[in-house]
Amino acid sequence: MTFKMKLSAAAIALAVGVSGMLVAEQAKAQDAGQYVPGTVYRSGPYAPGGIPWANGYADYFKLLNERDGGIGGVPIIYEECDTAYSNDKGVECYEKMKNEGPTGPAVFQPLSTGITYALIDRVKADKIPMITSGLGRADASDGTVFPWVFTLPVTYWAGADAIVQYIDQQENGSLDGKTIALVYHDSAYGKEPINTLKYLSDKHGFKLELFPVAHPGLEQKATWLKIGRQVRPDWTIMWGWGVMNSTAIKEAAAVGYPMDRFIGNWWAGSEVDVKAAGGVSKGYLSAQFHGAGEDFKVLDDVKTHLVEKDLNAGPDEEVGDILYNRGLISAVFTAEGIAKAQEKYGKKPLTGEEIRWGIENINLDKARLEELGLTGLLDPVKLSCSDHEGGGSVIIQQWDGEKWTPVSDWISPARDEYLRKMYEDSAADYAKEKGIEPRDCSKES
Repeated sequence: MTFKMKLSAAAIALAVGVSGMLVAEQAKAQDAGQYVPGTVYRSGPYAPGGIPWANGYADYFKLLNERDGGIGGVPIIYEECDTAYSNDKGVECYEKMKNEGPTGPAVFQPLSTGITYALIDRVKADKIPMITSGLGRADASDGTVFPWVFTLPVTYWAGADAIVQYIDQQENGSLDGKTIALVYHDSAYGKEPINTLKYLSDKHGFKLELFPVAHPGLEQKATWLKIGRQVRPDWTIMWGWGVMNSTAIKEAAAVGYPMDRFIGNWWAGSEVDVKAAGGVSKGYLSAQFHGAGEDFKVLDDVKTHLVEKDLNAGPDEEVGDILYNRGLISAVFTAEGIAKAQEKYGKKPLTGEEIRWGIENINLDKARLEELGLTGLLDPVKLSCSDHEGGGSVIIQQWDGEKWTPVSDWISPARDEYLRKMYEDSAADYAKEKGIEPRDCSKES
């Protein structure tokens, strides 16, 4: 796959591509921009989901260059490296890109829980921030132990809590005696919500049944026969990715499992998943941390400045799709970190250490969301030295056969009640294991 690229009078070259890209080299040679690496996967078994995310991520930086001349007048130099969702390739891409650009990389977003785990020690040593938006280690929300990792706007643990809150609402406030199944990708990613769900099982009195699915997820018939004919859970949650998702939806339908009792997390709830499953996916639910569709001001700007000029990275019709929107939102977090850092360090290419401060001080309140054209697409997020998650919310959406429609209000995960303590306890264990002295946020400025 190749990209459509153009140099504008307002922006230095924006490099978007799979293998280096000549324009990126030209831009970097001018030493006049902010280098933003894109560790994406346009190849490999999960490419159908990786490509629209990568397109949304790339398009937002291109939009900033085309519309605004960059961030604070500093053009964005964007370059991709294809990880193919492989941990080894992810590390290779990181090592290749960590010394690029006039001031080094702004932020890494690995788009993989496995790659995230592999990079945590590296980004700390190299002083480069890493954003793991809606993926990665949930306990990295504790910024006193993980100063270089940011989990905004929500973690997997927060997502699991929000899903259970929604189920509880549908069951009139009582889950006592109910059964909830978790069908999960048998990987570090898929296992992330288990402890949270076990805690909630004890709290609410429901029985939790676990069903791991081996990569890539094509063999699920036995799993769904057991779910549909033996366990018969009241609700099923899915923590899937790639072909596993559409396969699960089809197998669930084959055993007569009701779609309106089947909830995927945000990596198991995109157009890619439901369209591949066909008509049987109607009624399927998913949790999201952002809105669906194209009725948002920022996407109007994408159409005006990119689509109408044939500058967008992918097909026109994907603008507004779940994974495209998620890639764009993820780019917003990177861009906001840069913009915030410029307020303190000046409108110039900044170092990763400077941008880390910027991310830690992001405040996407309602006014700022409106200014960025994100009203309705994202709920407010505010970070701090100790809180690297930022208090984001979750919304439940349902596939009506043609589009995703919200079926809940924004749900605030129960951080104050127990999640924050879980983050801190897990982070403390990690700090003890690694010999890390947690920083004192009262001394940070």
